[in-house]
Amino acid sequence: MLPSTIGQELRARVRGRVWIDGDAGYDAACRPWNLAIEQRPEAVVEAADAEDVQACVRLTRSHGISVAVQPSGHGATGRTAGAILLRTTLLDSIEIDPVGRKARIGAGVRSGALQRAAAAHGLTALPGSSPAVSVTGAALGGGLSWFGRAFGWLADSILALEVVEASGQSHRVTAETDPDLFWALRGGGGDVAVVTAMELRLHPAPMVFGGRQLWPAARARQVADVYRTMTQSAPTSLTLWLELLDFPGADPMVAIDSAFLGDEATARRYMGDTRHLPSPLSDTRAAMSAADLGTITGEPTDPSPGQSRAELLTALDDGALNALLGDPIAPLTVVQIRHLGGALSEPSDSPHGALTEPYAAYMLGVPSTDSAAEAIVRRQAALARALPISGRKPVTFLNASECLGDALPQASLERVASAQVGAGPGPHHPGQLRRSRPTRRCSPTRMTTP
Repeated sequence: MLPSTIGQELRARVRGRVWIDGDAGYDAACRPWNLAIEQRPEAVVEAADAEDVQACVRLTRSHGISVAVQPSGHGATGRTAGAILLRTTLLDSIEIDPVGRKARIGAGVRSGALQRAAAAHGLTALPGSSPAVSVTGAALGGGLSWFGRAFGWLADSILALEVVEASGQSHRVTAETDPDLFWALRGGGGDVAVVTAMELRLHPAPMVFGGRQLWPAARARQVADVYRTMTQSAPTSLTLWLELLDFPGADPMVAIDSAFLGDEATARRYMGDTRHLPSPLSDTRAAMSAADLGTITGEPTDPSPGQSRAELLTALDDGALNALLGDPIAPLTVVQIRHLGGALSEPSDSPHGALTEPYAAYMLGVPSTDSAAEAIVRRQAALARALPISGRKPVTFLNASECLGDALPQASLERVASAQVGAGPGPHHPGQLRRSRPTRRCSPTRMTTP
């Protein structure tokens, strides 16, 4: 089908906006969050509502065209050739039930917006480091949070989902109405259906304390030793991240980022070991609203280029610290070590299961040229080889070259695929929801929905 034809049909059937290549605004409409990735879909649809999602899925099914869904542009892999890129950004309604501690949100709601709405009632969802990511996209990939140690994966807080299956039918999915599909959507990557809305459990957060302590890189080993000691005894209400930072135009630095569910005095007592360190360059820790958690790391809230790699660590022993600190991290800009454990390590009836590794490593570089990107990849690979990694990765941390098989065990992959077949056409049928997170073989023709 010619792009002009599919564009005309989409415009006739959806109330939202449609762009095809050559239209003013097409380049901006299909641009992903990661500007290092290029995607050129057959057309871009910005759905006005859930009915638009149904119309788009039904039309693409009838013509054998795949759909890739990106609420906020995160998770893009560039595998959009011949597909329709569906934006659910405008599905941004938020309803808070403070008594029942629940939220119903549209698929386009971003983490910062949900946090503001929940914090007004002394509640919190399970946000990660960035307020700009979509809650739905994070939840479909499991979702690691500042409060995951206390409450588990973000996906574990999903109570119900409103979806459009690959057949074009809409359903409200719960553990009771469709246990297989509900299971697959709670951390399986989101390939089995398009989520238009979600109901989440909220958690009490009447008091929150957090922020960043920053030192020059010359203190990195001292800071890392203190960080490791604190994580060995930290309660599940406290999450600590170690950050190695090397930004252009600035001296290398090391930081400890923290978020605590509770009062300031108790938080400072749990982090008392930092008093034995030299005075930090800065210390932003303070009592804060749960709405302000996105300010702790100060991540960009506008699209930017990046080359990332994540690994799960089986230990943070001396060998691991030697690997992390033995050489400068350049050309990487950030190496982040997240403390996991707590509720994340407990059994979870979802594709990811228990996260038994005690730490996660996230490595990020900003490529300016192809050769710079290659250098970043080589440095990430060398660091991964030197660290005690398990070989598993969180779904939401997968990069464009990685697969669901890098994150999920084989049994989960097979069960997710089975749920996809049950929800609509199989992986070789027209009208599928294409994967950019292919399974074990990393086929370039499949793509993820979030």
